[in-house]
Amino acid sequence: MMKPDAVQRRLMGKILSRFEEKGLQIVACKLIQIDEDLAKTHYGEHAEKPFFPSLVEYITSSPSLAMVIEGEEAITTIRKLVGATNPLEADLGTT
Repeated sequence: MMKPDAVQRRLMGKILSRFEEKGLQIVACKLIQIDEDLAKTHYGEHAEKPFFPSLVEYITSSPSLAMVIEGEEAITTIRKLVGATNPLEADLGTT
């Protein structure tokens, strides 16, 4: 899923291209507006954490791009391309 910041910054095409350049196939994608109920379900494991309300607010703030991507070692490849969740741990050039 490409979150609101990637959509707002018009990076969807560049990010999709990176996946394709690594041999992955974009099978489906849909621009969606995540509602509060879905956000709370999706991030349910963080419900008791202090950042949970801001996380829900962020993911519901504007559309996200939901995707189905296939390919050899797709999950490993995407995780490497996207980088670590913590920006301080992410490799240079990851999205």
